[in-house]
Amino acid sequence: MSALTDTFRNGVDTEKMFATLDLIKAQPELARFQFRATNRWIDGAHNRSTIQDFYAAGGEDTTRGEAFEIDAGEPAILLGSDTGANPAEYLLHALAACLTTSIVYVAAARKVELTSVESTLTGDMDVRGALGVDDEVRNGFEHIAVSFRVTGNAPEEKLREVVERARKRSAVYDMVTNGVPVAVEVTTD
Repeated sequence: MSALTDTFRNGVDTEKMFATLDLIKAQPELARFQFRATNRWIDGAHNRSTIQDFYAAGGEDTTRGEAFEIDAGEPAILLGSDTGANPAEYLLHALAACLTTSIVYVAAARKVELTSVESTLTGDMDVRGALGVDDEVRNGFEHIAVSFRVTGNAPEEKLREVVERARKRSAVYDMVTNGVPVAVEVTTD
């Protein structure tokens, strides 16, 4: 029973995690992934993304039995009808979720038992840019602030190290802070 307890930490199977890391080190081609989302406009600011299959470890992964559906919209003050969080809020969610997952995985790998991980994210934006009112104003966030409260069975310094390592490994943090090329293609009927 002790071995089982030692392999699961923070809800993560560390034995499986380290085996996956070893496999990817030995076969780097398995590290190539392609995640996908399709989106359809519904009405006004309301649209819906569907996420299900993806490419991973050398082939299509179709193990998800059902698609995830995510509705987006805008608040009334931005001409929407609150059909879902707006895209900027989803970006904050994606950043929070990726950083949190990274914290949990790093802590598990470093034998830190977490008791809680909470975060608050704020994104400051002047919407004049996005609304086309002022071309001198950036369209997106001017600044994002992330505040974590992390507790676990490690000293404060170790918990801070876990968060810093997670920040360095977070894919979404990397995309937000370093940008990523985006190709836009249009087909019309």
